[in-house]
Amino acid sequence: MSDLEAVAAAQGPGAGSPQEPRHANKRDKPRSLAGDAWIDLRRSKIFWVASILVAVVLLMALFPTLFTSADPRSCALSRQHGAASGSAFFGYDFQGCDVYAKTIYGARNSIQVGVLATLLSGVIGLIFGLGAGYFGGWVDAFLSRFIDIVLGIPFLLAAIVLAKRLSADPTSNGVVAVTVTLGVLGWTTAARIMRSSVIASKNQDYVAAARMLGAGPARLMMRHILPNSVASFIVVLTILLGTNIASEATLSYLGIGLKGDAISWGIAISEAGSYVRTAPGPLIWPSIFLAATVLAFIMLGDAVRDAFDPKLR
Repeated sequence: MSDLEAVAAAQGPGAGSPQEPRHANKRDKPRSLAGDAWIDLRRSKIFWVASILVAVVLLMALFPTLFTSADPRSCALSRQHGAASGSAFFGYDFQGCDVYAKTIYGARNSIQVGVLATLLSGVIGLIFGLGAGYFGGWVDAFLSRFIDIVLGIPFLLAAIVLAKRLSADPTSNGVVAVTVTLGVLGWTTAARIMRSSVIASKNQDYVAAARMLGAGPARLMMRHILPNSVASFIVVLTILLGTNIASEATLSYLGIGLKGDAISWGIAISEAGSYVRTAPGPLIWPSIFLAATVLAFIMLGDAVRDAFDPKLR
């Protein structure tokens, strides 16, 4: 026995070989695209700032009494254009209404219209985009040309005509009319994004494997293509939500949006516009809340888009 063999025998078996790591048998679990995106989002300051702003606005819309105990419809001309005080943080408007209370309660209709219109646009865009991308051929050509036609219609002009037609009932407050108007006019971008994502997903190997195993078109679209194509679609809808809130305020400002006893930021801005020189507060505060809300949703959409885009990693 040589000297090296004797030393090895004295040290015992396995002493001359490197020891295996304690956790060598534990393999790292592969992360999905959503998992990688969430890691990036947690590191994004823009995402957290936008999320906090969105959460505050949603609380205002759902539970306005958490922010104020005043009645936005309790008005008195004796308080016309009154200065800010402990009972009215933003002062009073030309009707003697509490501007702070109207601003808080105005979030409800603005958010409601924005969310419902976005959901309606999402359903329409999903149907058109998924159908055009999956079936292709003449179906894709027909649906794509229809999308182009709707996209070519001037948005503001069509919204004015359609909202005025739908809100002809004098007893309506205009919420349904504005929701339907924004929903049927704002789905085109979401549909085009969904179509592109479906075309990229349906040529993947997992879709071909599922088709060879006998999966039908409905199962392929719902179980395999849609879950892998919906990320960009959701990002577009998030940005569209902020756009719809701004569009509702625009229509209400023009006098063809919400009406009657409805309270919204657009109505408040429209009513205060005539008195901006003598009392700018009733115009400034709803405008700030509107701008902050729209910016928050757009920032949230941009952050989510950057997290789901592999080219930006």
